[in-house]
Amino acid sequence: MQLYLIEPKGPTTTLAFYRIVECYSSKKKDHTVKNVLLVNAPLTILFLSDTYGGRVHEKPIADMTPYPLPAGSRLLQDLGFLAFTLPRVEILMPTRKPRGQELTREQQLTNQALHCRRLRIEHVNSSVKRCRIVKDRIRLWKQGIRDLVMELCCALHNFRVRLTPWQPMV
Repeated sequence: MQLYLIEPKGPTTTLAFYRIVECYSSKKKDHTVKNVLLVNAPLTILFLSDTYGGRVHEKPIADMTPYPLPAGSRLLQDLGFLAFTLPRVEILMPTRKPRGQELTREQQLTNQALHCRRLRIEHVNSSVKRCRIVKDRIRLWKQGIRDLVMELCCALHNFRVRLTPWQPMV
């Protein structure tokens, strides 16, 4: 019986290599993936974007994703989406402190109100990460598996919220 070690060549090897490279986040020093979630006031997840590598910033993910928001709705976003806008949607975002200056009292109160709402969204993120497969290192490189894992974890979060509703966001 003879065994041959064949080094794979061609587009599949380079594609797998690029898939690994684009998932490497130099900030976290690890292979990571990113998703963008849309959450409503009762804290259920309405929309989940595709899974992107850790090198991709949140703003290009938001630009590439068509959001199903009706006209007149309000979107709370953090400073990672600084120049992101949607037509006929009111954008709520905290005010950045200007260099060498202080925020006015009104801006501080607005930022505090937005922080309380954003904190509830972080609770949604931690509820999704309760499924440790999302939080820990995932070694599944097959196409679409990471998306499926995140979809299942978001569905479990929505199931938990439906069984025991959380206090809605104000």
